Amino acid sequence: MVTKENDKITVENLNCFYSGKQVLKNLNLTVEKNEILSIIGPSNSGKTSFLRTLNRMNDMNVNFSREGNIYLDKENIFDMNPEKLRTRVGMLFAMPIPLPMSIYDNIAYAPRVLGLKNRKNMDEVVEQSLKDAYLWDEVKDRLNASAIKMSGGQQQRLCIARILAIEPEVILFDEPCSGLDPISTAKVEEAMLKLKQKYTIVLVTNNVKQASRVGTRTAFFLMGELVEVDTTKKIFVSPQNKKTEDYITGRFG
Repeated sequence: MVTKENDKITVENLNCFYSGKQVLKNLNLTVEKNEILSIIGPSNSGKTSFLRTLNRMNDMNVNFSREGNIYLDKENIFDMNPEKLRTRVGMLFAMPIPLPMSIYDNIAYAPRVLGLKNRKNMDEVVEQSLKDAYLWDEVKDRLNASAIKMSGGQQQRLCIARILAIEPEVILFDEPCSGLDPISTAKVEEAMLKLKQKYTIVLVTNNVKQASRVGTRTAFFLMGELVEVDTTKKIFVSPQNKKTEDYITGRFG
């Protein structure tokens, strides 16, 4: 696969296995800088496995194996230190998991681990991260309150802010709104659309309407294979593959 100047991630002949069972098959795909690539498809299509491979979280599974390569800015991620990679490629999970501490300390935790000690600089990081996650106005007067007492939608945006605090280049979203109400979902989507100005985003979602709302491009996975990828408008208005059309119109999935 030829890497273009605007490609942030290049996936080349990727095959992934769990206990010998293949879950991704000869995947070739690029993710462009400052886009939201939405990945849709029915369950067991390999969407989350793909996402977890992008920042090597699958390496923690002893039953996982893979073939092929993934490049981040033309550097093979499998040659990188995994911890270093995860500071460049952050991941948000379906269920928000706030740390059992204050809102402020949730955001400050990772920068402290990475060596940030200056209080003024930390205050700036916390404030900007919360602003970028569309949460600052809701919590600025109670930063010392427990994050556990926040609503589910606020907790999810807190987790986004926690990722932003380490200034990644890529953010992976794995079903970030699956447990949220429509209002909270809209706020998370608004944050994603704003964030793509500074970050590259890969979004796995089972909500095809969400993919159509926020995706710059959309990729359709089926049974571990990439069926097609194109601009979101083309995928939803005139897909090239009948299977894609059947999925987005609800005929299966």
